[in-house]
Amino acid sequence: MPVDPQIQAFISARAALPPLHTLSVADARVQMAARAIPGLRIPEVASVVNRDMQGPGGALPLRIYTPDGKGPFPITVFFHGSGFVVCNLDTHDAMCRNLCVGTGSVVVSVDYRLAPENKFPAAPDDCLAATRWAVDNAGTLNGDTSRVVVAGDSAGGNLAAVTALRARDEGGPAIAGQLLIYPVTDYHTPGTPSYEENAEGYGLGRAGMEWFWNHYLADASDAAHPHASPLRANNLAGLPPAYVATAEYDPLRDEGEYYGQALQAAGVPTRVKRWDGVNHGFFFFVGIVDKSGAAMDEACAWVNETIRV
Repeated sequence: MPVDPQIQAFISARAALPPLHTLSVADARVQMAARAIPGLRIPEVASVVNRDMQGPGGALPLRIYTPDGKGPFPITVFFHGSGFVVCNLDTHDAMCRNLCVGTGSVVVSVDYRLAPENKFPAAPDDCLAATRWAVDNAGTLNGDTSRVVVAGDSAGGNLAAVTALRARDEGGPAIAGQLLIYPVTDYHTPGTPSYEENAEGYGLGRAGMEWFWNHYLADASDAAHPHASPLRANNLAGLPPAYVATAEYDPLRDEGEYYGQALQAAGVPTRVKRWDGVNHGFFFFVGIVDKSGAAMDEACAWVNETIRV
């Protein structure tokens, strides 16, 4: 279908900005951090606390969102999108607040180490460590260790999928669900039809993904590792239930759907939902773009269905 008019307004407004892949890493981070979107749905939560944990590479910052209520609450460990290179806890504050309120869960947002300063596998190492920390500290968080979800958007969706894989293979913890929002699941080469269809003109494009991957990996051969490209994992059986959201005008559309289909083929209960008319990153626009709000609400409803006791 045609690009949603509300999404097109954002695409047009951002057309004057230089694409991230034409900038230095430092300037790309500044541009992303400076992005202000008035009118977003930013719910109040009971508390927001910043703290550090000891991660594999040193202090690892976390932001903990606690919903209203008595608990113990489900725990959602959230990994922000970034192409593994940009973004931080602040850029995804609204997304985490919506997840906290929509799922009634404690959201632990993880500020994992970014590339190129910290190449693969620094980010997935941090994310697994943070998930284990959340489970080990569930009592302090007023969380329920039987209802732990990993979640993320874009590169964060990759890290959520990889964390679920590693938790299965490396001694836990037990994960009850994985919420994968337009996830990166494979390398840009050879690519998929959506890489060609959406190579440019809709925000994130092929050149941007090449730029991100080039910073993330020390060598292109690392892309074959399933902890970098979970679509290349030999065995997906026994993974937690998944919800995979994709966007029509996104170069990552097909690889997200391929991953969802591979999970289904492995016997993993998986819902794959393509949102038509929207582009990569549309979950940022909750409160402004109708489909963004609907997508966030549906994702939260899936979490609630999956972890209800």
